Amino acid sequence: MATELIDGYGRVHRDLRISVTDRCNFRCTYCMPEEGMEWLDRSAILSFEEIERIARILVERYGFESIRLTGGEPTIRAHLPLLIEKLAALGIEVALTTNASALTTMAQDLVDAGLSRINISLDTLKPERFVALTKRDRFDEVMQGISAAQAVGLDPVKINAVVMRGINDDEIVEFAHWGRDNGLVIRFIEFMPLDAQGEWTNDTVVTYDEILSQISARWELEPLVRGSSPADRFRYVDGGGEIGIVASVTQNFCHACDRVRLTAEGQLRNCLFSMDDWDLRATVRSGGSDDDIARIIEEAVGAKWEGHRINQVHFIRPSKSMSQIGG
Repeated sequence: MATELIDGYGRVHRDLRISVTDRCNFRCTYCMPEEGMEWLDRSAILSFEEIERIARILVERYGFESIRLTGGEPTIRAHLPLLIEKLAALGIEVALTTNASALTTMAQDLVDAGLSRINISLDTLKPERFVALTKRDRFDEVMQGISAAQAVGLDPVKINAVVMRGINDDEIVEFAHWGRDNGLVIRFIEFMPLDAQGEWTNDTVVTYDEILSQISARWELEPLVRGSSPADRFRYVDGGGEIGIVASVTQNFCHACDRVRLTAEGQLRNCLFSMDDWDLRATVRSGGSDDDIARIIEEAVGAKWEGHRINQVHFIRPSKSMSQIGG
């Protein structure tokens, strides 16, 4: 029988986020700098077998129920369906966060391998703004990828939109309308201090209250049960689907967090804003036992803090950007 993996504040951890690569085919300001990114050497990145071993320990010993693959952009990792097949064989839910640019050719293979759910990152519905944000003219590919995800039966398809003041905050209602018309769940995300340029300020955050106010002024909403999800969920009363709002800055959900993160190079992080990593790769590659790996996992989770300290005087911004940590 699995033992619960509990931190010092009584939170049970059952959700693993794995960054399978630090690389991406876009240059989004939020994730990575336009120039000067130093990619990890291929030998530094965990193999599929190493990832599967760590995941198996978390599932079998600690009852983990879901794994989400992130990046960078996970679909640029060669043979990704093979990794999904290995993880799905553990009997857990396997999800993916992607920019959707490769889904027209990969969606069916991913589902056949055992993919259960998908989140697609998209911060604008305007093609010219998309180019400005990503430095790539691939908006049509992303739209086709979203349609491909729906066509192979992934349901719901969730769209992650980071809302940034003065950049895309004029699209909140447009996103909601688009989601209603196309059967998509839009998840609006407050802008967090993890941008690669290091230019985040509190003034750039479009808050939970602002987002909710704009949408509820147009359509009547009612709240849904949240659970451990990072998003507060709302249903359209007229049956038009649902939305979510991830208020990481103004109304953090740290009290319900059940996640740990494994970076592409095998560092375990107990929080998105953690200043420390626990090195699992070294133990795996030096012949360490499953018990050795488990001890490091328990140490990392035991050291998890009560919550991040954004907007507090003692908050220290992590040195790594989102592409290096994983979502």
